[in-house]
Amino acid sequence: MRLLFFLYVSILGIIPWKGAFLEQITPRDSILIADQLRYGFELDSIENGTGISLPDYSKILGDTLVLVDNWKLDTLKQKRKTPFLKIRAHIVVSPFEAGKYMLPPLGVVLSKPSGETDTLEFEQMEMDVCTIQVDTSTFIIHDIKGQMRYPVTFREIAPYVILVIVLAALIVLAVYLIRKYRKKAAGESENRDPAYIVALRRLEQYRGEKYWAPEKQKSFYSGITETLRDYVADRFGVDAREMTTAEIFAELKGNKELTPELWAEAKELFELADFVKFAKHTATDDDNARAIPQAVRFVMGTYKEEEPEPEANGAEGTQEK
Repeated sequence: MRLLFFLYVSILGIIPWKGAFLEQITPRDSILIADQLRYGFELDSIENGTGISLPDYSKILGDTLVLVDNWKLDTLKQKRKTPFLKIRAHIVVSPFEAGKYMLPPLGVVLSKPSGETDTLEFEQMEMDVCTIQVDTSTFIIHDIKGQMRYPVTFREIAPYVILVIVLAALIVLAVYLIRKYRKKAAGESENRDPAYIVALRRLEQYRGEKYWAPEKQKSFYSGITETLRDYVADRFGVDAREMTTAEIFAELKGNKELTPELWAEAKELFELADFVKFAKHTATDDDNARAIPQAVRFVMGTYKEEEPEPEANGAEGTQEK
């Protein structure tokens, strides 16, 4: 019987060969469902320049035994130099049902440089696939677990905290610089003229009957008294901007540069303004008409011209004379 088999394969030109292998990519003591295995062969003493033709197994394997990766061909390194090569070729398969599998035979066609062609067929291999047994007596079906969340550490949020602090510091710095620039610009614009000129210019804005209506009297008297407070602070060196009416005139009382008449008239104007601003008092048209003239008289009766600073050259010339 063996002799008849060899005569049959010789007539067809197919040579039976040994050297097939089946190995797990992840070695374990048994083959489980969905494991991946290398199925291939090794050939030794292949003449350099020999062509190799390999069959396509993508249509041969079924749904239960899947082709994961097609042929890969490697030339193995040999210990000593030789004109012959050692070839290793394999495909990757994966079973998806438990049971015994008879793997399809491996075949290869060798086209030698001399023109001869050999067809080699390797022996079939058997594979036993196991499944994990489940103890139904103790098995409990659990719900799907939610996504695992790890606690957030300070190291993770530190960059964001630092970024927020830096942005807040930049915003505060920008606001501070803008306010400082505006305040400086306003101060420079007012300091170009003497205090009494600035006060008279501001009082002129409130001249006229358009501010005498009851709903406008509060802003009218506030504007007048704020102007006089700034003037008193610049002219007499009194911190009038932060003082009450009683404190201002207690500080000004007895000042040699201020007559009793002007002191009393200005005090009366400030007290009327306090009634309007804080006691909801409505001033008469006569009071409104007298307010601006009273403020102007106070400024004109107390202003002091600023003496220009003597030039250095002029002072030296006077001393020399």
